[in-house]
Amino acid sequence: MNHKESFFIGLLELKSNKLKTALTMLGIVFGVASVIAMLSIGEGARQESLEQIELLGTNNIIIKSNQNKSAQSGAPSFSTGLTLDDAKSIRKINPYVDDITPQKEGFFNVTYKAKVKKLKIVGTTSNYTSTFNTKIKEGKFFKEHHLKSFSNVCVIGPDIKREFFKFESALNKQIKIGDFWFRIIGVTESKNSAANIKQLGAQNFNSEIYIPLSVINNKIEITENNQNSGGFFFFRDEKSANIIDRRNINKLTVKIKDDKYIVESAALIKRILNRKHFNTPDFDVIVPEEIIAQKQKTQRIFNIVMGAIAGISLLVGGIGIMNIMLATILERTREIGIRRAVGATKKDILAQFLYEALIISILGGVIGLIIGFILTSVITTYAEWRTIITPYSVILAFIVAVGTGVGFGSYPAKKAAEKDPIESLRYE
Repeated sequence: MNHKESFFIGLLELKSNKLKTALTMLGIVFGVASVIAMLSIGEGARQESLEQIELLGTNNIIIKSNQNKSAQSGAPSFSTGLTLDDAKSIRKINPYVDDITPQKEGFFNVTYKAKVKKLKIVGTTSNYTSTFNTKIKEGKFFKEHHLKSFSNVCVIGPDIKREFFKFESALNKQIKIGDFWFRIIGVTESKNSAANIKQLGAQNFNSEIYIPLSVINNKIEITENNQNSGGFFFFRDEKSANIIDRRNINKLTVKIKDDKYIVESAALIKRILNRKHFNTPDFDVIVPEEIIAQKQKTQRIFNIVMGAIAGISLLVGGIGIMNIMLATILERTREIGIRRAVGATKKDILAQFLYEALIISILGGVIGLIIGFILTSVITTYAEWRTIITPYSVILAFIVAVGTGVGFGSYPAKKAAEKDPIESLRYE
């Protein structure tokens, strides 16, 4: 017998026992599907982490105002909140600082023609694009002279451009923010900010409007009602709105010269702010690199657990193949004796049973791949986790499945090949 004959004999044998064959390959099917799902979830999480780092900047430390934390502490506060003076102190004292970008945010009604929508407005400085790796698709970002002259100019995100202007050019169009008209001078490139990374201080960059910080500080009235995070409030009277002190900002993003100084810089920034804020806990210092590293560590643990489950499934599948094949050898003992009597060698018998194990593994692997693809789609749709199937994961899952089947099928095949022909012919 040659290999082709052995293959087709094994195929015919499996075809004649379809239910047994299906049950035998079930463990392989679930094992492969588990491996595909596990690796796709891991790759999706890895890609998401890379995007988070790109969004937030590799060398950035984020300082957020947190008046709620200060109020919850119950201690009397002499702090005026997060201000531009804090940025000056950090730049002066910390030698590792490359740049600092302040942000002051609020939600306002934005009007263009008959369309009105409440959107997030971010007052910032001209170095915002370099800090957050933001690219401009159309026009330009505002410059230093726009801040000095309190110019009513703005840069919009691609989602806003698409919603308000459709296929028209947005450049030099006028939109109304609150009670003021602004001229659009730029549109940013789209960023994938679908990931839920609010804890890192990130936002949906695609649906924001950027205006000069000097304008939002001196022209636009931000009240507690349209404000995201806290600031220093004073009251005109009991019935009036709380107006935020113009010196206050919501966020400072500190860009460090080298990522090896990030942890040391974060500790120094905390000391500087604690001293300036009279030890009032009205701010949070967030190091994106540390949070992302912790998230990756958690993801690795999750991947190990998922990998163990997939491995157990494959192990069960391999044991299933071995058990069924051992039972099959008992059923086919007389057949083995007849084959040996008419000239089949031990090698032929070994090849025949190995091919049967190989066919079960290949079929189980292919079906497992199909179910794995379906499973990842279900995970993405219902669990809202990002999944990415790579050629590496497909090849690995298939090779492991085939290797498991052949490995566990080798013992029964060897046992069949070593059967005594005379004893086999006498077997009833």
